[in-house]
Amino acid sequence: MKQVFDDIKNGLMSGVSFMLPFVVAGGILVALGFLIGGVDIPSSVDVYGNFASTIFWVGKRAFALMTPVLGAYVAYSISDKPALCPGMVGGFLADELGSGFLGALVAGIIAGFLVRELKKIPLPDAMRSVLPTLIIPVAGVLVMGLLMVYVIGKPLTAMSTGLTGWLAGMSTESAIILGLIHGCMIAFDMGGPLNKASYAFALAASEAGNWIPLTTSCIAAMTPPLGIAIAIIISKKKFSKVERSALPGLITGALCEITEFAIPFAVSDPFRVIPSLMAGSAVTGALCYAFSMTLHAPHGGMFVVFLCSNPLLFVLFWLIGGAITAACLLLLKKPLTLEELEAED
Repeated sequence: MKQVFDDIKNGLMSGVSFMLPFVVAGGILVALGFLIGGVDIPSSVDVYGNFASTIFWVGKRAFALMTPVLGAYVAYSISDKPALCPGMVGGFLADELGSGFLGALVAGIIAGFLVRELKKIPLPDAMRSVLPTLIIPVAGVLVMGLLMVYVIGKPLTAMSTGLTGWLAGMSTESAIILGLIHGCMIAFDMGGPLNKASYAFALAASEAGNWIPLTTSCIAAMTPPLGIAIAIIISKKKFSKVERSALPGLITGALCEITEFAIPFAVSDPFRVIPSLMAGSAVTGALCYAFSMTLHAPHGGMFVVFLCSNPLLFVLFWLIGGAITAACLLLLKKPLTLEELEAED
C-alpha cells in the first residue's frame, strides 16, 4: 500500500512538472494578448483575426493542453511510456466532460495502474512485441474512455462544482486560515510535494470558477525570492559572497514568479530560512483570501498583474510578504565572520 501512495505522489509531482510549461506559456501569452488587444479581445475579434488575437488564441491553445499533458505524465510516471496514450486521452476527456484538472489527475492515476496490470497479460513470446504498441494503447484508451464517460466523469465534475461552492461559502475567518495554510505550503518546499499539492488545489479551484487560490499561489510564490533579496540589500554582512552574487537572480525570480531561486538559501540554512519564507508567504496568502483577490491567469508574475482584480493590492500584498520574510531573516540569521563573508562556496 505504501508503494501505491508513493506512486501516486510521484505521479502528481511528475505530472505537474511536465504540465507547468504549458501553464506558464499559455498564461503569459493570454496575458500579452489582453495587454495588446484589450480584455474584450475574445469576443470582439475573430480567432487569429489580428496580431493580438493570434497571441491570445495561441496561448489559449497551449493552456488547453494542460489537462491532457497532466493525465499523460501522471500515468507515465506510474507505468512508463505505454501509459502515455491512455493517460492523455483520459485527461482530454476530463476537460471535455467538465471535471478539468481534478479529473485529469484522477484519470492519469487510473490509467497508470490500468496499464501496469495490462502489462501482466500472459502472451506467447511471438506476440509480446505487440503488447506496448497495439494491445495496451487500444485497450487502455477504450477502458479509460468508458470509465470517464460512464463512471467517474460526472462524480468528478460534481466534486469540482462542490469545491467552488465550498470556497464561495467560507467565512472570512475560515478563508484567512486557508490562506495562511496555502501560503505556507507554497513556500515550504518550493517545487516539492507540498508546493505542487497546493498548486494542484489552486488549479482545480480555477477550473471550477474560483480564482482566489490560484491568485494566492502566484503572489505567495513571488514572495520568497523578494524577501531574500530585500534582506541581502539591507544587511550584506549576513550573507556570503556567493549568496550576495545571487541578488540579480532573486529579483528576476521575484518578478517572474520563479520561487526556485530561493532554494539554495533554504538548503544552506533551512531552520532559519524556511520558516522565514513561510511566514511571508502565509501572510500574503491570508491577505489574498481575506480580500478575495482574483487573477485570471495561471502563472506569470508581474507580467499578468494587470489581469488582477486589484493590481495595487497585488503589488502591496507581494511587498508585505517580502518585507515579513526579510524581517524574519534579518532577525534569525547571525552576522557572518570575515572568512564566511568572502567564502566562494
